[in-house]
Amino acid sequence: MHILLKFDKKIEALRKYIYAVVLLFSIFIGNAQTPTQPIAPANPNAIRILHSDFIDKNQIEIPGAIVFTGNVQVEHNGVRINCNKAYHYTDEDYVKAFGNVQLNQGDTIVMNSRYAEYNGKTLLAYATGDVNLRSPDSNLTTDTIYFDRNKQEAFYRSWGTITNKENTLKSKSGRYFLNSKKYVFKTAVTVVNPQVTIKTNNLDFYDNSGHAYVYGPSTITSKENVIHTSNGFYDTKNDVGKLLDKSKIVYNNREIEGDDINYDKKKNFAKATNNVRITDTINNMVATGHYAELYRNIGGTKKDSMFITKKALIKTLVEKDTMYLHGKKILVTGPQEDRTIRAFNNVRFFKTDMSGKCDSIHSNNKTQLTKLIGKPVLWNNENQMTGDEIHLVGNNKTEKLDSLKILNNAFLIQKDTIGEDNYNQVKGQVLYGKFRDNKLYQVDLIKNTEKLYFMYNDKNELVGIDKGVSSSINMQLEDNKIVELTSFKQILSNTYPDKDFPKNARRLRGFVWRIDEKITSLDNIFPDDEKEIDAKVKIETKKKESEEQKPMDVLKETTDYGKSDKKGINKKAKGTSKKAKK
Repeated sequence: MHILLKFDKKIEALRKYIYAVVLLFSIFIGNAQTPTQPIAPANPNAIRILHSDFIDKNQIEIPGAIVFTGNVQVEHNGVRINCNKAYHYTDEDYVKAFGNVQLNQGDTIVMNSRYAEYNGKTLLAYATGDVNLRSPDSNLTTDTIYFDRNKQEAFYRSWGTITNKENTLKSKSGRYFLNSKKYVFKTAVTVVNPQVTIKTNNLDFYDNSGHAYVYGPSTITSKENVIHTSNGFYDTKNDVGKLLDKSKIVYNNREIEGDDINYDKKKNFAKATNNVRITDTINNMVATGHYAELYRNIGGTKKDSMFITKKALIKTLVEKDTMYLHGKKILVTGPQEDRTIRAFNNVRFFKTDMSGKCDSIHSNNKTQLTKLIGKPVLWNNENQMTGDEIHLVGNNKTEKLDSLKILNNAFLIQKDTIGEDNYNQVKGQVLYGKFRDNKLYQVDLIKNTEKLYFMYNDKNELVGIDKGVSSSINMQLEDNKIVELTSFKQILSNTYPDKDFPKNARRLRGFVWRIDEKITSLDNIFPDDEKEIDAKVKIETKKKESEEQKPMDVLKETTDYGKSDKKGINKKAKGTSKKAKK
């Protein structure tokens, strides 16, 4: 009996022990982590946890969430998230991911971060902490990024760097459109590649093509030049660009401005339209017009050249005075030390002490020789000179006029300052003139020379009219007035009293006084048809602005950075993310 009682007590003790073990195991099952293969949710479109090493559900510490730890795999409609730990809010269809987070969307993007949130209802993702977003064409690194799967857009506001094969792009904020592979950058944007650096506050950049569209004050810098524009396009792969809205290209010693500029860096070529201005700082020259083409000499590959038309005008500083030159077409060629200017069709030029007209002009700064070709007429103060061709020769040291030559049918006319309708005249086959301080002081005519000269005494009384022919004539001038006239060889000359000399004999054959054509100011250097070009350009510009979108704006998409950044992101989750970052 005693033995039975003792055995019963052992049985009871064993029973209590087994009960305690079962109770502890039940508690462990209810509260401790357990390896599992999660069950698929009832809603097939909801977020699914494909795998994790452990599951925990603690409603006190993390209410409404299931905690998955270790090799977590999350899937939702083509997006897969891998991480070390995840909170899954099943009611809200929402996930927060921690540690070595990687989000994959097919073969389009891969995003890594230290922390991320994903909303299965709004399809919005949020990632922070060493974020790296990769596409087949580029790589984006930033601190925080937002990804909208509905719009297939990713955006950031905390400084980002994008790299691809050719470029490195940095900006304070940006947005990436996955479908068009397009970046829209805002604030402090810099694009760097081996050829150029672009700086702007507003840039659209296309990943696959390397096309960049800038808006607002921007600079594009290379070794050869700096481009300033407020509305422009640049192809970073092919180094070509289109610049609008009074853009400017600055070279070492030359600038080109215009409303519309096409630029090819590889060809060292630029073409500008409307309100064009080209400045040459070495030669003190400014060219203006409404159409221009410009080549630069880089490494001897091309000759320097500039072509300008549509109210073309070249302004050159000559000894503190400005020489203005107009032609329907003006061509400037050659290097700085040997530059040639050619102007064609109804050429006109003007400076304070000299002006002229001709069909075409040819001028070289090395030889200081300027040729006026095709019915030239030259006015030097009160002197009018004409001939078949006129040559002006300058002095490189003094930068002043040295001499002139008139070839064939040389004719000089000077208005008599005393007589009302009297003109001193000399003519010959060739005329040579010498300048002092840009004023004629000596003139020589040779071969078949003729003269008609009004002579006065010290009281400015007309004492006779000298008319004759000879082999040559020499004239001395002071203050542009003839003070001495001498004929040489085979002289046949007479002096006639004023009353005995008929009015119709007071003009030499070929006399044409063209003073009404004289260019007296910049206002009348342009013919009437050229003056109308400005008005046409203004009309065309207004028409474009009112009826057409500018090319740079066609591809620009408006983006709101202030309203949609966190739309759909759970407020409770945002608070948790801050703790996670700490």
